Amino acid sequence: MSFVLGEYRIEGRRAADISTSVERAIAAGLLAPGEPLPPIRELAVELDVNPNTVGAAYRLLRDRGVIETAGRRGSRVRHRPASTPRELIRVEAPEGVRDVSTGNPDPALLPPLGEAFAAAAARAAEHPVLYGAPAVDAELERRARAAFAGDGVPEGPIAVTSGALDGMERALAAHLRPGDEVAVEDPGWGSLLDLVAALGLRPVPVPVDDDGPLPEETDRALRRGARALIVTDRAQNPTGAALGEERARELRAVLADHPHVLLVEDDHGHGIVDVPLRPLAGSTDHWVVVRSVAKAYGPDLRLAVLTGDAVTVDRVRGRQRLGPGWVSRLLQDAVVHLWRTGAVDPVAVAASYGRRRNALVEALRERGVAAHGRSGMNVWLPVPDETAAVARLLHAGWAVAPGARFRLASPPGVRLTVSPLAMHETGPVADALASATGPVPAGRHGRYD
Repeated sequence: MSFVLGEYRIEGRRAADISTSVERAIAAGLLAPGEPLPPIRELAVELDVNPNTVGAAYRLLRDRGVIETAGRRGSRVRHRPASTPRELIRVEAPEGVRDVSTGNPDPALLPPLGEAFAAAAARAAEHPVLYGAPAVDAELERRARAAFAGDGVPEGPIAVTSGALDGMERALAAHLRPGDEVAVEDPGWGSLLDLVAALGLRPVPVPVDDDGPLPEETDRALRRGARALIVTDRAQNPTGAALGEERARELRAVLADHPHVLLVEDDHGHGIVDVPLRPLAGSTDHWVVVRSVAKAYGPDLRLAVLTGDAVTVDRVRGRQRLGPGWVSRLLQDAVVHLWRTGAVDPVAVAASYGRRRNALVEALRERGVAAHGRSGMNVWLPVPDETAAVARLLHAGWAVAPGARFRLASPPGVRLTVSPLAMHETGPVADALASATGPVPAGRHGRYD
Protein backbone atom coordinates (compact mmCIF):
# COMPACT_ATOMS: atom_id res chain seq x y z
CA MET A 1 0.00 0.00 0.00
CA SER A 2 1.04 3.62 -0.40
CA PHE A 3 0.09 7.14 0.63
CA VAL A 4 0.61 10.19 -1.58
CA LEU A 5 2.25 13.14 0.19
CA GLY A 6 2.71 16.00 -2.25
CA GLU A 7 4.45 14.34 -5.17
CA TYR A 8 5.81 11.47 -3.08
CA ARG A 9 4.19 8.16 -2.22
CA ILE A 10 4.93 6.76 1.26
CA GLU A 11 5.02 2.98 1.08
CA GLY A 12 5.40 -0.05 3.32
CA ARG A 13 3.56 -2.40 5.60
CA ARG A 14 6.21 -2.78 8.31
CA ALA A 15 7.55 0.01 10.51
CA ALA A 16 11.05 -0.40 9.08
CA ASP A 17 9.74 -0.19 5.49
CA ILE A 18 7.63 2.91 6.20
CA SER A 19 10.49 4.72 7.92
CA THR A 20 12.87 3.80 5.08
CA SER A 21 10.38 5.14 2.55
CA VAL A 22 10.26 8.50 4.35
CA GLU A 23 14.06 8.69 4.69
CA ARG A 24 14.48 7.88 1.01
CA ALA A 25 12.12 10.74 0.08
CA ILE A 26 14.00 13.21 2.29
CA ALA A 27 17.36 12.19 0.83
CA ALA A 28 15.97 12.64 -2.69
CA GLY A 29 14.57 16.08 -1.86
CA LEU A 30 10.98 14.95 -2.37
CA LEU A 31 10.07 15.73 1.23
CA ALA A 32 11.23 19.20 2.22
CA PRO A 33 12.54 20.28 5.64
CA GLY A 34 9.63 21.37 7.82
CA GLU A 35 7.05 19.47 5.74
CA PRO A 36 4.36 17.85 7.91
CA LEU A 37 3.83 14.10 7.80
CA PRO A 38 0.32 12.64 7.77
CA PRO A 39 -1.33 11.87 11.11
CA ILE A 40 -0.64 8.35 12.34
CA ARG A 41 -4.22 7.12 12.03
CA GLU A 42 -4.70 8.66 8.60
CA LEU A 43 -1.53 7.07 7.23
CA ALA A 44 -2.44 3.74 8.87
CA VAL A 45 -5.83 3.72 7.07
CA GLU A 46 -4.23 4.53 3.72
CA LEU A 47 -1.53 1.86 4.12
CA ASP A 48 -4.00 -0.63 5.59
CA VAL A 49 -1.81 -1.28 8.63
CA ASN A 50 -2.25 -1.01 12.38
CA PRO A 51 -1.75 2.53 13.75
CA ASN A 52 0.86 1.06 16.11
CA THR A 53 2.94 0.15 13.06
CA VAL A 54 2.94 3.74 11.80
CA GLY A 55 3.63 4.97 15.34
CA ALA A 56 6.65 2.67 15.54
CA ALA A 57 7.88 3.97 12.15
CA TYR A 58 7.60 7.56 13.36
CA ARG A 59 9.48 6.69 16.54
CA LEU A 60 12.29 5.19 14.45
CA LEU A 61 12.47 8.37 12.38
CA ARG A 62 12.44 10.57 15.47
CA ASP A 63 15.14 8.52 17.20
CA ARG A 64 17.33 8.84 14.11
CA GLY A 65 16.90 12.60 14.16
CA VAL A 66 14.98 12.62 10.85
CA ILE A 67 11.65 14.00 12.05
CA GLU A 68 10.40 15.87 15.08
CA THR A 69 7.13 15.35 16.90
CA ALA A 70 5.15 17.97 18.82
CA GLY A 71 2.14 16.21 20.29
CA ARG A 72 -1.13 17.41 18.76
CA ARG A 73 0.77 19.52 16.26
CA GLY A 74 1.89 16.29 14.64
CA SER A 75 5.18 15.22 13.09
CA ARG A 76 7.25 16.97 10.47
CA VAL A 77 10.59 16.63 8.73
CA ARG A 78 13.33 18.29 10.74
CA HIS A 79 14.55 21.57 9.30
CA ARG A 80 17.99 20.01 9.74
CA PRO A 81 17.80 16.22 9.54
CA ALA A 82 20.59 14.54 11.51
CA SER A 83 21.82 12.96 8.29
CA THR A 84 22.67 16.44 6.97
CA PRO A 85 25.62 17.75 9.00
CA ARG A 86 25.80 21.45 9.73
CA GLU A 87 29.32 21.51 8.29
CA LEU A 88 27.63 21.41 4.87
CA ILE A 89 26.30 24.92 5.59
CA ARG A 90 29.49 26.54 4.46
CA VAL A 91 30.98 28.85 1.89
CA GLU A 92 33.55 27.51 -0.53
CA ALA A 93 36.33 30.06 -0.86
CA PRO A 94 37.10 30.63 -4.57
CA GLU A 95 40.66 31.26 -5.66
CA GLY A 96 41.87 34.61 -4.41
CA VAL A 97 39.40 34.74 -1.49
CA ARG A 98 40.78 34.62 2.05
CA ASP A 99 39.13 31.84 4.04
CA VAL A 100 38.45 32.82 7.66
CA SER A 101 35.58 30.37 8.13
CA THR A 102 37.20 27.09 9.13
CA GLY A 103 37.55 27.16 12.92
CA ASN A 104 41.00 25.61 12.61
CA PRO A 105 43.98 26.51 14.80
CA ASP A 106 46.97 28.34 13.33
CA PRO A 107 49.36 25.65 11.99
CA ALA A 108 52.30 27.89 12.95
CA LEU A 109 51.30 27.47 16.61
CA LEU A 110 51.05 23.68 16.49
CA PRO A 111 54.08 21.63 17.61
CA PRO A 112 55.96 19.23 15.30
CA LEU A 113 54.86 15.67 16.02
CA GLY A 114 57.73 13.62 14.59
CA GLU A 115 59.80 13.44 17.75
CA ALA A 116 56.80 12.60 19.93
CA PHE A 117 55.69 9.70 17.74
CA ALA A 118 59.22 8.43 17.29
CA ALA A 119 59.67 8.35 21.06
CA ALA A 120 56.30 6.65 21.51
CA ALA A 121 57.14 4.05 18.85
CA ALA A 122 60.47 3.31 20.50
CA ARG A 123 58.78 2.72 23.84
CA ALA A 124 56.12 0.55 22.18
CA ALA A 125 58.84 -1.57 20.61
CA GLU A 126 60.38 -2.16 24.01
CA HIS A 127 57.09 -2.58 25.89
CA PRO A 128 54.28 -3.42 23.43
CA VAL A 129 50.71 -2.81 24.58
CA LEU A 130 48.66 -6.00 24.37
CA TYR A 131 45.08 -7.00 25.16
CA GLY A 132 44.35 -6.64 28.83
CA ALA A 133 46.62 -3.65 29.36
CA PRO A 134 45.16 -0.61 31.16
CA ALA A 135 43.09 1.58 28.85
CA VAL A 136 44.73 4.79 30.13
CA ASP A 137 48.48 5.43 30.22
CA ALA A 138 49.55 5.90 33.85
CA GLU A 139 51.53 9.10 33.25
CA LEU A 140 48.78 10.61 31.08
CA GLU A 141 46.26 9.88 33.84
CA ARG A 142 48.51 11.44 36.47
CA ARG A 143 49.18 14.58 34.44
CA ALA A 144 45.53 14.98 33.39
CA ARG A 145 44.33 14.60 36.97
CA ALA A 146 46.85 17.18 38.20
CA ALA A 147 45.79 19.64 35.49
CA PHE A 148 42.10 19.24 36.35
CA ALA A 149 42.82 19.66 40.06
CA GLY A 150 44.87 22.79 39.35
CA ASP A 151 41.82 24.32 37.68
CA GLY A 152 39.47 23.47 40.54
CA VAL A 153 37.74 20.49 38.93
CA PRO A 154 36.60 17.99 41.59
CA GLU A 155 38.54 14.76 41.81
CA GLY A 156 37.20 11.93 39.68
CA PRO A 157 38.37 8.99 37.59
CA ILE A 158 39.95 9.62 34.19
CA ALA A 159 38.89 8.25 30.82
CA VAL A 160 40.45 8.87 27.39
CA THR A 161 38.23 9.28 24.33
CA SER A 162 38.74 9.93 20.64
CA GLY A 163 38.23 13.68 20.84
CA ALA A 164 35.84 15.94 22.72
CA LEU A 165 32.74 15.03 20.70
CA ASP A 166 33.34 11.32 21.30
CA GLY A 167 33.59 11.96 25.03
CA MET A 168 30.41 14.02 25.11
CA GLU A 169 28.51 11.44 23.06
CA ARG A 170 29.50 8.68 25.48
CA ALA A 171 28.52 10.78 28.50
CA LEU A 172 25.11 11.62 27.02
CA ALA A 173 24.48 8.00 26.05
CA ALA A 174 25.38 6.90 29.57
CA HIS A 175 22.33 8.65 31.05
CA LEU A 176 19.90 9.74 28.32
CA ARG A 177 17.55 7.99 25.91
CA PRO A 178 16.04 9.10 22.58
CA GLY A 179 13.38 11.72 23.13
CA ASP A 180 15.05 13.27 26.18
CA GLU A 181 15.62 17.03 26.12
CA VAL A 182 19.10 18.56 26.35
CA ALA A 183 19.79 22.22 27.14
CA VAL A 184 22.36 23.55 24.67
CA GLU A 185 23.98 26.91 24.03
CA ASP A 186 22.44 28.97 21.24
CA PRO A 187 24.39 29.86 19.21
CA GLY A 188 26.59 26.86 19.84
CA TRP A 189 28.96 24.33 18.30
CA GLY A 190 27.37 22.99 15.12
CA SER A 191 28.83 19.49 15.42
CA LEU A 192 27.42 19.15 18.91
CA LEU A 193 23.97 20.23 17.71
CA ASP A 194 24.25 17.55 15.01
CA LEU A 195 25.24 14.98 17.62
CA VAL A 196 22.26 15.78 19.84
CA ALA A 197 19.89 15.27 16.90
CA ALA A 198 21.65 12.09 15.75
CA LEU A 199 21.22 10.59 19.23
CA GLY A 200 17.49 11.23 18.99
CA LEU A 201 17.67 13.85 21.74
CA ARG A 202 15.74 17.10 21.60
CA PRO A 203 17.77 20.31 21.95
CA VAL A 204 16.44 23.11 24.12
CA PRO A 205 18.19 26.34 23.11
CA VAL A 206 19.64 28.47 25.91
CA PRO A 207 20.68 32.03 24.92
CA VAL A 208 24.24 33.08 25.73
CA ASP A 209 26.12 36.33 26.20
CA ASP A 210 29.84 37.01 26.58
CA ASP A 211 29.81 35.25 29.98
CA GLY A 212 28.10 32.09 28.74
CA PRO A 213 24.57 30.66 29.20
CA LEU A 214 22.08 33.03 30.82
CA PRO A 215 21.15 31.71 34.28
CA GLU A 216 17.43 32.47 34.10
CA GLU A 217 17.14 30.83 30.67
CA THR A 218 19.16 27.85 31.89
CA ASP A 219 16.85 27.44 34.85
CA ARG A 220 13.81 27.68 32.58
CA ALA A 221 15.16 24.92 30.30
CA LEU A 222 15.87 22.62 33.24
CA ARG A 223 12.48 23.27 34.84
CA ARG A 224 10.70 22.37 31.62
CA GLY A 225 12.37 18.96 31.77
CA ALA A 226 15.80 19.04 30.13
CA ARG A 227 17.76 16.09 31.52
CA ALA A 228 21.20 17.42 30.58
CA LEU A 229 23.00 20.73 30.19
CA ILE A 230 26.02 21.19 27.93
CA VAL A 231 28.26 24.20 28.64
CA THR A 232 31.45 25.41 26.96
CA ASP A 233 33.56 26.81 29.78
CA ARG A 234 35.68 29.12 27.60
CA ALA A 235 36.55 29.76 23.93
CA GLN A 236 32.90 29.00 23.14
CA ASN A 237 32.32 28.22 19.49
CA PRO A 238 31.19 30.39 17.75
CA THR A 239 30.95 33.37 20.11
CA GLY A 240 34.16 33.24 22.16
CA ALA A 241 32.14 33.39 25.39
CA ALA A 242 33.83 32.36 28.64
CA LEU A 243 32.33 31.78 32.07
CA GLY A 244 33.22 34.58 34.48
CA GLU A 245 33.32 34.11 38.23
CA GLU A 246 29.90 35.67 38.84
CA ARG A 247 28.21 33.77 35.99
CA ALA A 248 29.72 30.50 37.17
CA ARG A 249 28.41 31.15 40.69
CA GLU A 250 24.92 31.88 39.31
CA LEU A 251 24.90 28.74 37.19
CA ARG A 252 26.09 26.58 40.10
CA ALA A 253 23.14 27.89 42.11
CA VAL A 254 20.76 27.00 39.27
CA LEU A 255 22.24 23.51 38.96
CA ALA A 256 22.02 22.94 42.71
CA ASP A 257 18.23 23.07 42.31
CA HIS A 258 18.43 20.34 39.64
CA PRO A 259 20.79 17.72 41.14
CA HIS A 260 19.68 14.92 38.82
CA VAL A 261 20.59 16.81 35.62
CA LEU A 262 23.65 15.53 33.74
CA LEU A 263 26.18 18.36 33.38
CA VAL A 264 28.60 18.14 30.44
CA GLU A 265 31.39 20.74 30.32
CA ASP A 266 33.50 21.21 27.20
CA ASP A 267 36.93 22.75 27.88
CA HIS A 268 38.35 22.38 24.38
CA GLY A 269 40.05 25.75 24.86
CA HIS A 270 42.49 24.35 27.43
CA GLY A 271 45.97 25.37 26.31
CA ILE A 272 44.93 28.19 23.97
CA VAL A 273 43.05 30.63 26.22
CA ASP A 274 44.14 33.34 28.63
CA VAL A 275 41.09 33.28 30.92
CA PRO A 276 40.85 30.99 33.97
CA LEU A 277 38.55 27.98 34.07
CA ARG A 278 35.44 28.45 36.21
CA PRO A 279 34.19 24.86 36.47
CA LEU A 280 30.60 24.01 37.31
CA ALA A 281 31.48 20.36 37.99
CA GLY A 282 30.16 18.92 41.22
CA SER A 283 26.99 21.04 41.18
CA THR A 284 24.96 17.97 40.17
CA ASP A 285 25.09 14.27 40.95
CA HIS A 286 26.33 13.37 37.47
CA TRP A 287 28.87 15.48 35.58
CA VAL A 288 31.81 15.30 33.19
CA VAL A 289 34.50 17.72 32.04
CA VAL A 290 36.08 16.97 28.65
CA ARG A 291 39.39 18.37 27.39
CA SER A 292 40.57 17.84 23.84
CA VAL A 293 44.17 18.30 22.66
CA ALA A 294 43.02 19.25 19.14
CA LYS A 295 43.23 23.05 19.37
CA ALA A 296 46.60 23.23 21.14
CA TYR A 297 48.42 20.26 19.60
CA GLY A 298 46.62 19.47 16.33
CA PRO A 299 43.17 18.34 15.13
CA ASP A 300 44.56 15.01 13.89
CA LEU A 301 45.46 14.03 17.44
CA ARG A 302 42.09 12.44 18.13
CA LEU A 303 42.38 12.42 21.89
CA ALA A 304 40.53 13.98 24.80
CA VAL A 305 40.72 13.36 28.53
CA LEU A 306 37.51 13.15 30.50
CA THR A 307 36.80 13.21 34.21
CA GLY A 308 33.53 13.09 36.10
CA ASP A 309 31.57 11.37 38.78
CA ALA A 310 32.41 7.71 39.30
CA VAL A 311 29.12 6.33 37.92
CA THR A 312 29.26 8.32 34.67
CA VAL A 313 32.93 7.64 33.96
CA ASP A 314 32.45 3.95 34.73
CA ARG A 315 29.60 3.79 32.21
CA VAL A 316 31.70 5.63 29.62
CA ARG A 317 34.59 3.21 30.11
CA GLY A 318 32.33 0.17 30.06
CA ARG A 319 30.67 1.11 26.77
CA GLN A 320 34.04 2.01 25.30
CA ARG A 321 35.38 -1.46 26.13
CA LEU A 322 32.59 -2.99 24.05
CA GLY A 323 33.40 -0.77 21.05
CA PRO A 324 36.89 0.45 20.20
CA GLY A 325 38.25 -0.92 23.48
CA TRP A 326 40.62 1.95 24.13
CA VAL A 327 42.27 4.93 22.48
CA SER A 328 45.63 3.89 21.05
CA ARG A 329 48.25 3.82 23.77
CA LEU A 330 50.77 4.84 21.10
CA LEU A 331 48.78 8.04 20.60
CA GLN A 332 48.48 8.53 24.34
CA ASP A 333 52.24 8.13 24.75
CA ALA A 334 52.89 10.69 22.00
CA VAL A 335 50.62 13.21 23.75
CA VAL A 336 52.37 12.57 27.07
CA HIS A 337 55.70 13.25 25.35
CA LEU A 338 54.36 16.58 24.07
CA TRP A 339 53.21 17.50 27.57
CA ARG A 340 56.41 16.31 29.23
CA THR A 341 58.68 18.26 26.90
CA GLY A 342 56.62 21.45 26.96
CA ALA A 343 56.09 21.34 23.19
CA VAL A 344 53.43 24.04 23.46
CA ASP A 345 53.72 27.27 25.43
CA PRO A 346 50.05 27.91 26.36
CA VAL A 347 50.76 31.48 27.47
CA ALA A 348 52.33 32.39 24.13
CA VAL A 349 49.61 30.60 22.14
CA ALA A 350 46.82 32.30 24.08
CA ALA A 351 48.53 35.66 23.65
CA SER A 352 48.83 35.16 19.89
CA TYR A 353 45.15 34.37 19.44
CA GLY A 354 44.21 37.08 21.92
CA ARG A 355 46.09 39.82 20.06
CA ARG A 356 44.44 38.97 16.76
CA ARG A 357 40.98 38.49 18.23
CA ASN A 358 41.02 41.64 20.35
CA ALA A 359 42.41 43.71 17.51
CA LEU A 360 39.60 42.62 15.21
CA VAL A 361 36.86 43.19 17.81
CA GLU A 362 38.25 46.66 18.57
CA ALA A 363 38.61 47.56 14.88
CA LEU A 364 35.00 46.57 14.28
CA ARG A 365 33.85 48.57 17.28
CA GLU A 366 35.61 51.63 15.88
CA ARG A 367 33.62 51.11 12.69
CA GLY A 368 30.31 50.89 14.53
CA VAL A 369 29.99 47.11 14.32
CA ALA A 370 29.21 45.11 17.48
CA ALA A 371 31.32 41.96 17.62
CA HIS A 372 31.96 39.33 20.28
CA GLY A 373 35.12 37.36 21.06
CA ARG A 374 36.11 37.21 24.70
CA SER A 375 38.34 34.14 24.36
CA GLY A 376 39.63 31.59 21.87
CA MET A 377 40.09 31.96 18.14
CA ASN A 378 36.65 32.98 16.88
CA VAL A 379 34.74 36.25 16.54
CA TRP A 380 30.94 36.39 16.23
CA LEU A 381 29.09 39.19 14.45
CA PRO A 382 25.31 39.59 14.67
CA VAL A 383 24.03 40.67 11.25
CA PRO A 384 20.60 41.77 10.00
CA ASP A 385 20.75 39.50 6.92
CA GLU A 386 23.06 36.51 7.10
CA THR A 387 22.83 35.46 3.46
CA ALA A 388 23.44 38.97 2.19
CA ALA A 389 26.38 39.50 4.55
CA VAL A 390 28.08 36.25 3.49
CA ALA A 391 27.60 37.08 -0.19
CA ARG A 392 28.92 40.64 0.15
CA LEU A 393 31.97 39.44 2.06
CA LEU A 394 32.72 36.86 -0.60
CA HIS A 395 32.56 39.61 -3.21
CA ALA A 396 34.96 41.63 -1.05
CA GLY A 397 37.41 38.73 -0.88
CA TRP A 398 36.57 37.14 2.49
CA ALA A 399 34.87 33.80 3.20
CA VAL A 400 33.17 33.63 6.61
CA ALA A 401 31.11 30.90 8.26
CA PRO A 402 27.33 31.38 8.00
CA GLY A 403 25.72 31.61 11.40
CA ALA A 404 23.10 29.04 10.41
CA ARG A 405 25.70 26.37 11.16
CA PHE A 406 25.54 27.32 14.84
CA ARG A 407 22.01 28.59 15.49
CA LEU A 408 18.73 27.11 16.67
CA ALA A 409 16.53 30.03 17.73
CA SER A 410 19.07 32.84 17.95
CA PRO A 411 19.18 35.63 15.35
CA PRO A 412 21.49 35.69 12.29
CA GLY A 413 25.23 36.14 12.54
CA VAL A 414 28.53 35.19 10.96
CA ARG A 415 31.68 33.68 12.47
CA LEU A 416 35.28 34.54 11.66
CA THR A 417 38.31 32.54 12.76
CA VAL A 418 41.29 34.78 13.47
CA SER A 419 43.85 31.97 13.09
CA PRO A 420 44.66 32.74 9.43
CA LEU A 421 44.88 36.49 10.00
CA ALA A 422 48.06 38.51 10.25
CA MET A 423 47.88 41.68 12.31
CA HIS A 424 48.19 43.89 9.24
CA GLU A 425 45.02 42.30 7.81
CA THR A 426 42.86 43.46 10.73
CA GLY A 427 41.99 46.79 9.11
CA PRO A 428 41.06 45.41 5.67
CA VAL A 429 38.84 42.62 7.04
CA ALA A 430 37.18 45.05 9.49
CA ASP A 431 36.47 47.45 6.60
CA ALA A 432 34.93 44.61 4.58
CA LEU A 433 32.82 43.45 7.51
CA ALA A 434 31.59 46.95 8.30
CA SER A 435 30.65 47.50 4.67
CA ALA A 436 28.93 44.12 4.31
CA THR A 437 26.99 44.07 7.58
CA GLY A 438 26.35 47.65 8.63
CA PRO A 439 26.12 48.72 12.27
CA VAL A 440 24.29 46.22 14.49
CA PRO A 441 23.58 47.28 18.10
CA ALA A 442 24.63 44.88 20.84
CA GLY A 443 21.78 42.99 22.49
CA ARG A 444 20.72 43.46 26.08
CA HIS A 445 23.64 42.58 28.41
CA GLY A 446 25.65 41.46 25.38
CA ARG A 447 23.16 38.78 24.32
CA TYR A 448 23.55 37.66 20.74
CA ASP A 449 20.17 38.98 19.72
